[in-house]
Amino acid sequence: MTSRMVPGLITIVALTGTAMLVRNDARAAKGLVVNVHTIHREVIPSFTRQTGLACNVCHTTFPQLTQFGRRFKLNGYTLTGLQVVEAGDTARRSLKIDLIPPVSAMVMTSVTRTKAAQPGTQNTNVELPDQLSLFLGEEITPRLGTFLQFTYSGPDGSFGIDNFDVRYANHGKLGAKELIYGFSLNNNPTVQDVWNSTPAWGFPWASSAVAPAPAAATLIDGILGQRTAGLGAYALWDNRVYGEFSVYRSAFQGGPHPPDASADTTLKGVAPYWRLALQHGWRGQYLELGTYGMATRLFPTGVTGPTDRYTDVAVDAQYERRIAGGNATAHATWIHEQQTLTASFDSAKVATATNTLKTFKVDGSYYTAGRVGATLAYFSTTGGADTLRYAPGPVTGSRLGSPNSNGLIAELDFLPWLNTRLTAQYVVYTKFNGASNNYDGSGRNASDNNTLYLLAWLVF
Repeated sequence: MTSRMVPGLITIVALTGTAMLVRNDARAAKGLVVNVHTIHREVIPSFTRQTGLACNVCHTTFPQLTQFGRRFKLNGYTLTGLQVVEAGDTARRSLKIDLIPPVSAMVMTSVTRTKAAQPGTQNTNVELPDQLSLFLGEEITPRLGTFLQFTYSGPDGSFGIDNFDVRYANHGKLGAKELIYGFSLNNNPTVQDVWNSTPAWGFPWASSAVAPAPAAATLIDGILGQRTAGLGAYALWDNRVYGEFSVYRSAFQGGPHPPDASADTTLKGVAPYWRLALQHGWRGQYLELGTYGMATRLFPTGVTGPTDRYTDVAVDAQYERRIAGGNATAHATWIHEQQTLTASFDSAKVATATNTLKTFKVDGSYYTAGRVGATLAYFSTTGGADTLRYAPGPVTGSRLGSPNSNGLIAELDFLPWLNTRLTAQYVVYTKFNGASNNYDGSGRNASDNNTLYLLAWLVF
């Protein structure tokens, strides 16, 4: 049989040395059992080496997960097809580790050109590498697995911990229905999520780190990434209802340990994160509708005194469909952030003590059976004006003291192999930091930040 899986049509019933795949539609009266070693292999990274499954079993195109890939992650990354070293008897194994450590790497190299050069800089910027990552992703025990990423960033010239997710997972029954449940220890709110509609894994899959970017972003949209440690519990019931609750605490990389008066953006206490999603697959189609959010109290500087409060509430959706041998996908997310900036107002860093910020993103893509794809996306950020927080200044400032920005992203991709992506991306800004013309008060227009981004992305 072919290794190409239809999103929403195939699900994992048991994750063992043999994967049982069952069709979700009513026509499948019998389960189809497939030995993992019989599925066509291709040159792919660590989880593929571990499972013996080709990339397109878990991904439509990386990093987009299929239904199979989502369940693999929820099951703690523990499906394996490798020879293992074991100790103990069958009932009580004291050791089970892969004979070959599933280690993989990722390298990205890019070219960035903006419509107008940033003042005093050279345009057409080359990054080699743009990013270089090492991954340690494998089953540690039959119920415990890891996804660990360590990244060198060309623009920063630094190497350090990137995304981190360690999971324990198990199975049970609730009301005669299957229940997958587990725990996740991670360092980036939403990195544990299995959908591509939340910030950590959302479109664009890659973007330029050197092109100008809008001044404002919600706290949940990456600002706390690699600066926190989160521990949470999750469950998927009847392959339809997903729920999660986690708490986060500051866990900085570098800087003072423990945080002191010189620290910045430090959480007071713990910050709760929640997630609820409903999913359904039918006849080669798949739909997810969900909500997620986070409530935080932050010390802008130091670790004592008043705090700033941020409450992020979001809704999201994801749709997948198999069309003419290819895959069509769409994602949307809307985030509303309520801000009570007591500490920043007291220190005269903001002009208003209460404010809001709202972001909306939607994208749709189609990839042919030959792995040629096109994506079109729209993004928008709106919020209350603040002349101190969004002050005028060349390129990154706002003449109107406004965070409002919007635009389009068009992207063409070609994957000559399942683990190789060649990308041409163009970002068009219709508004940037509050205006279309002279938005920064120094004569720069929003369209001057239009960005061409060419990327070669390899995982091996």
